[in-house]
Amino acid sequence: MRLGRVIGRVTLSVVVPQLEGARWLIISPYPREHLQNGPVPPEGLSADPSLVAYDSLGGGLGDSVGFVEGREAAQPFDVAPPIDAITAALVDTVYYNPKPVTPAS
Repeated sequence: MRLGRVIGRVTLSVVVPQLEGARWLIISPYPREHLQNGPVPPEGLSADPSLVAYDSLGGGLGDSVGFVEGREAAQPFDVAPPIDAITAALVDTVYYNPKPVTPAS
């Protein structure tokens, strides 16, 4: 699972029948530096490509979400739909406190 910020929504005019009424979010993945140093850049957009994810959790603009990609994205469905990413968690807070690196002697 990776983390990212919801930066938009997608509305589809034609969808696969089993995904009718689904919510689709545009997610900007958090780079590693975001977790280590806070938002980089401050507006929260990363240099990594954004992606569109199926959302059944109710994520909204500006929310931090956990998402999975690939085959795992279709696992919650009885019949695997053609999706590449799905939200798996709404994230309130991330606590990241790595151990200090000690120089080798």
